[in-house]
Amino acid sequence: MDTLSLVLLLLSAQWSCAQEDPLLPFSELLDPEHNVRLKWGFDEIQGNILFELTVNTSGWVGFGFSPKGGMTGADIVIGGVGPKGNYFTDRHAEGNSIPVVDQKQNYKLLSLNESDGKTVMKFQRSIKSCDENDLPITNLPMKLIYAYGQSDDIVYHKNRRGTKEVNLLKYMPRVNPPNSKYFDMTMVNFTVPANQTYYHCKIMKAPTFDRKKHIYRIEPFITNFDLVHHLLLYRCPPSVTTPFEEECYTGGGGEECMETVAVWGVGGGAFELPEMAGLPIGGNVGDFFYRLEVHYNNPNKSAGRVDNSGLRFYYTSELRQHDAAILMTGLAVASGYAIPPKAKSFLTYGMCDTAYIPKVLETSHDLQVFSVMMHTHLAGRKVRVGHFRGGKQIDLLAVDENYNFEYQEATNLGKTKTVQLGDKLLVECTYNTENRNTLTWGGLSTSEEMCLAFLVYYPAMNLSSCVSFPDVNSLGSAMGATDKDTWLNMMYTKTWNDASIDQYQQTLKTVDQFVIVTDSFNNVSYNTGAIPDLKIIPPAPCMSGCDIKMAGAVSGRRQEKSLGPGLLPGDVAEPLTWTGDVAEPWTSAMTGRDSGMVAML
Repeated sequence: MDTLSLVLLLLSAQWSCAQEDPLLPFSELLDPEHNVRLKWGFDEIQGNILFELTVNTSGWVGFGFSPKGGMTGADIVIGGVGPKGNYFTDRHAEGNSIPVVDQKQNYKLLSLNESDGKTVMKFQRSIKSCDENDLPITNLPMKLIYAYGQSDDIVYHKNRRGTKEVNLLKYMPRVNPPNSKYFDMTMVNFTVPANQTYYHCKIMKAPTFDRKKHIYRIEPFITNFDLVHHLLLYRCPPSVTTPFEEECYTGGGGEECMETVAVWGVGGGAFELPEMAGLPIGGNVGDFFYRLEVHYNNPNKSAGRVDNSGLRFYYTSELRQHDAAILMTGLAVASGYAIPPKAKSFLTYGMCDTAYIPKVLETSHDLQVFSVMMHTHLAGRKVRVGHFRGGKQIDLLAVDENYNFEYQEATNLGKTKTVQLGDKLLVECTYNTENRNTLTWGGLSTSEEMCLAFLVYYPAMNLSSCVSFPDVNSLGSAMGATDKDTWLNMMYTKTWNDASIDQYQQTLKTVDQFVIVTDSFNNVSYNTGAIPDLKIIPPAPCMSGCDIKMAGAVSGRRQEKSLGPGLLPGDVAEPLTWTGDVAEPWTSAMTGRDSGMVAML
């Protein structure tokens, strides 16, 4: 199946090696002494974020978000396990004094326990700001602050505090495992043709390893940023045994190499896999050839440009818990469907029915999906991936409501989502062709269109793609055509207006669909199916506890007699006292590291 796509996968995940928690995939030490660890996970579609704070103390712990890294304006929670029970409150800081209890408690305590000198506090909140005292969590790096005491009396913390800047929603770890090495797979002195769009393919071998290794980071090596639009690396089946290079998709060979292994796309950088998964190479994985595909976008048709672009792969002999892989889903890339001109918001659909995966694999299992890359070309405006089980929509796996062809990044799911065998995944793409006067066909060129979603998952299966395509004969019949030529003439001569565009869109959705599942060795299963209705899932409302029935700041040596709001049912509020003089801010700046963006396959 001759499909290709631009895939920029932003993998922003660091996983606990000791215990895998799909709801808390990310982890960061907040202090140099390794006394404070934050784990988190989120669901941007539902609009909530989950935290677990572990601190090496038997006293109170505090955590929050600060506009500038200090106390003033910070959004804070304080909790602990006292002699009489748990306490937990949502607060804000008005200066260098004890934080004030919020009138509205918008953090939800899920668990709080203390053992072996450690306090573990798990809580949840909305991603957005729910009142004037809460700070919204954004896609930009945020300054996280923390402090803790040696007892449950909330007194001055002294040096037990700090700040670290972390991008919670686009987190990128950077690990340096021992015995780390790398190899490159690139073009070598290739002269780029003076064509507006050109795909060049090079079949080559990767280094041979006696034992399996895990690739954990992939970096782009781009020598002509103005020409190279994307890179893809595919694994070839065993039938490919000879190296060569030529223009892609011209029938000369290499089209059978379609199992996606790695990709870089315009606007992307290095990408890194989560610590519990790696891309396998060597050993029992097999001695395969690989196809490096480079899409050159040369709008000025410049001649004589020489390119050596490709990818650098970092690998380690310390194997991770799971082999990772990528599954292509969506609408099969072919010219049998068209998007009409003058459309403000035209929808196309591609479906993966995972019930058919066992037809091409002897051993198959559920997919643990942790990242999704969505892809269209220039007319694309939105992409949504719906998740269906038992005939009902259960989730939106991923959504990009503001798709940008020039900056395509992966959607980090924030938590691992299980796609069970038998589930259906529906990729819906929205296009705008108001500035076009002719049909836009599906195809490889940037002026043509695609509708794809790439799922990054574990454990790996020998699976290449799970896509669908409308039955062109049924489509032609539904539109009144008797054969292909009549249908094509009808498409080109039709007067496209709002009414005819809407009618064609509904017909395209309701006709029979071919569901096509392909394994790593190009064994294919052809089936039929129907496109289900996709609904938008509204975000959850702001979390809210009971309102505080008191006003005014809590400062100086004042005592709090109740911390009831925010406690779990049955918890006992432990009276707290503030007895320390405030000599300096509750937090102080500490050198942290920015969280950047990564792209991984």
